[in-house]
Amino acid sequence: MDLQTLLFMFFGGLGIFLYGIKTMGDGLQKVAGDRLRDLLDRFTTNPFLGVLTGIIVTGLIQSSSGTTVLTIGLVTAGFMTLRQAIGVIMGANIGTTVTAFIIGIDISEYALPIIALGTFLIFFFKNHKINNIGSVFFGFGALFYGLSLMGDAMKPLRSAQFFTDLTVSLSEHTLLGVLIGTIFTVIVQSSSASIALLQTLYDQGAISLHAALPILFGDNIGTTITAVLASIGATVAARRAALTHVMFNVIGTTIALILFIPYSNFIEYLQAALDLNPKMTIAFAHGTFNIANTIIQFPFIAVLAWIVTKLIPGEDTMIEYKPVHLGEKFIRQSPSIALGQGKKEVMRMGKITEQGLKEVTDYYQTKGKKHRDVLPQIEDALNNLDKLITDYLVQISYHSLSDQDLKTHSSLLNTVIDLERIGDHIENIMELVDIQDKNKVKFSEPARDDLERMFELTASTLRQALQSLQDDNESQARGVLANERLINKMERDLRKKHIQRLNENQCTGTAGIVYVDIVSNLERIGDHSANIAQAVIGEES
Repeated sequence: MDLQTLLFMFFGGLGIFLYGIKTMGDGLQKVAGDRLRDLLDRFTTNPFLGVLTGIIVTGLIQSSSGTTVLTIGLVTAGFMTLRQAIGVIMGANIGTTVTAFIIGIDISEYALPIIALGTFLIFFFKNHKINNIGSVFFGFGALFYGLSLMGDAMKPLRSAQFFTDLTVSLSEHTLLGVLIGTIFTVIVQSSSASIALLQTLYDQGAISLHAALPILFGDNIGTTITAVLASIGATVAARRAALTHVMFNVIGTTIALILFIPYSNFIEYLQAALDLNPKMTIAFAHGTFNIANTIIQFPFIAVLAWIVTKLIPGEDTMIEYKPVHLGEKFIRQSPSIALGQGKKEVMRMGKITEQGLKEVTDYYQTKGKKHRDVLPQIEDALNNLDKLITDYLVQISYHSLSDQDLKTHSSLLNTVIDLERIGDHIENIMELVDIQDKNKVKFSEPARDDLERMFELTASTLRQALQSLQDDNESQARGVLANERLINKMERDLRKKHIQRLNENQCTGTAGIVYVDIVSNLERIGDHSANIAQAVIGEES
């Protein structure tokens, strides 16, 4: 075969392999649904559980980068602390070795029938679950087919003098191998692809074990680039989690290089003792490296967290999304005490809602990224608290309550609903500001002044509504209803002014749509604030 054919086969095979890994991972994620995120959220309460969860999730989605990016997303959204994330990242490094073991089985001759089965399940069934299973099979087959093409393209390397010389150099200079492994993985954005290529080269005798192991270490470092990219512009905690991933793999590689001779002897012993084929030998090398690295560094999770906190200073803006005042013990003690704890949690939810309105106001005024980044955290926190507080209040309702407690219970249930809805309107305003910023939409100065006054009045009304609930103060609550009428009037006036500006060609159609929608969402926030106040009054106005 000529050089062009070999290059086409290699890069085509690499493309099919990467597509296969992605398709298989996506299919597995869809089959699992939201359970993967729930798994990471619920079973990472301590670092050991975090490691186990990281192994399971990565084994399912076939991508340590995917798990790490998902983890960083959870840290960014406030669903996970830095220490919990470190445990998951360690587990992800072990979980990613599953791919290498799958490749070690080597079923390339069945790749095309597996692809055919996957295609059949995708195209001839209308059931989404069966389609997703078909994606898993298609990706699984494509993985081996791509690997087979890469292997055929690399066969001539065994007899190429330059490659023989390179292998000798890699055997003598381990750092060169680490560098090559790192660079290649950074380029293809997949350690699985890099290690699969390494397995194929070793299987064909084109590279020695002593030359392959440093490249393997470099592959582990290179895979951290995905997490680093995912953390750019994210919260302080997310950037710290990404740096931990880098440090974890660099420290592991450093230890492995220091102990390189006994480590390589151990792998050779395993190969002989277990009668491993070359591909499975690399898989065992990958697995033992990551397991040993995790065992060594696991006791130092707190130290790693401390180091990255010093290296990336700054205040962590993570929102506490879990309830801090609720507990079944209060319900067992006294429904009245439990109701008091429920009210404390509702008030905390109210403070988060107030913060959300302030952040979206600041985002509208400054277009600052730090305000934009915290808003999804707040929305996630409000949605989560809505569910958990409601469940808690429902449990309380199974017990006998006094008339006053019944009124409070009803008021709190309604308030939770209103606060969650306010969160939705805050998110709507955020998206409208995104549109304004993306399309370089400008409001006229009078329009900006009017809108800022409406933001201020809405924030003040929400604050007063929550205060009236806190103090159970009907006078304050009636003041909220008066403010809500002002907000309604302001909304009508601003719409009229907007139409006038449109008629006079003082603003564009896009600007008008964004402006009116922001005004409408603020008016709805005013309505929900009035609902909270109305619950305090407990009568129809």
